[in-house]
Amino acid sequence: MADTINTMNDLENLVKLAVDAHKGCVEKYSAKDSQETLRKALIEANGGSTVLNYRAIRDGKCPGLFTLIEEILDKTTMDGLQGNEFFNTFVEYRNVAEGDKNVFVLPDTTLFTVDESADGTQAIRRQRLSGSEEISIPTTLKTVRIYEELNRVLSGRVDFNEMINKVAQSFQKKIMDDIFTVWSNLTAANFRDAAYFSTVGSYNEDALLDLIAHVEAAAGSGQAIILGTKKALRRLNPSNISDLAKNDLYNTGYMGKFFGTPVVAIPQRHAVGSTDFLMNDDVLTIVVGDAGKPIKLVKEGNPIMFMRDPAENMDLTQEYFYGEKYGLGFVFAGNENTGIGHYEIA
Repeated sequence: MADTINTMNDLENLVKLAVDAHKGCVEKYSAKDSQETLRKALIEANGGSTVLNYRAIRDGKCPGLFTLIEEILDKTTMDGLQGNEFFNTFVEYRNVAEGDKNVFVLPDTTLFTVDESADGTQAIRRQRLSGSEEISIPTTLKTVRIYEELNRVLSGRVDFNEMINKVAQSFQKKIMDDIFTVWSNLTAANFRDAAYFSTVGSYNEDALLDLIAHVEAAAGSGQAIILGTKKALRRLNPSNISDLAKNDLYNTGYMGKFFGTPVVAIPQRHAVGSTDFLMNDDVLTIVVGDAGKPIKLVKEGNPIMFMRDPAENMDLTQEYFYGEKYGLGFVFAGNENTGIGHYEIA
């Protein structure tokens, strides 16, 4: 394997190999062989050395060393996010060049009011087509500083995927924390012109079915989706359920459908910096209509990685810096033909 891909000139294949190894699905070679190949490529990019040399990097003797790691981290971070059901259902992801304007266009979908009028008259109220609206998502740089580990990778003392996993998972957690913070802070005002229905009280099947019917009636077409944490969705437990529904309860902890309405679980998370749950376990959200994916994730530019001068640290440890620029926002393209339901179970 080491002779197949062992130069930085084959960056694309090296990145693919690293991503496949990260996912545990290397097709042609063993995980050990893939790790050795990646380690040798890093050593080659590091001027043939297993030790980071600040002077060599400063003087441009290690071209491509951090480019390889930047490319791998960029792909593995997003790969981990796109395996999440909630992310795939409600998050729209864009990657734009540095400085490009990220614009989400909300078309004017308001319908005109049709009135009765007498024959031969034009004396009716005019209605204007108001046009579309443009919304941008601001981005900021998110960073981590890590010391020593790249040296251990180069010298074979640590699995390359261990370093990739730690950084990628750290960014995945940060992005998902930000996504669910956006979702948990939504109010009726965030849903713009959508028909918004709210019910508060003890759980009642008929009340929930009525809420679903209101939301679907407001949309005019389309099927509703019920969203909630697993604990919230456990309340959807009719007395007479099919064997298929029983299997859902046994395997996932909640029914996949509630009297024909699809159910999607929102993973529970801790609020940042505490062990308090972020998502409300007493809320069910019902959505219907063609509003697209309302949570927008925009990554701007390429990730950056560089090594800091060891002399800047009192203990002279080797340290590197990694950063990605991204932003999140809620951009709801709904209108009066989009229905939203909020059921707070008291």
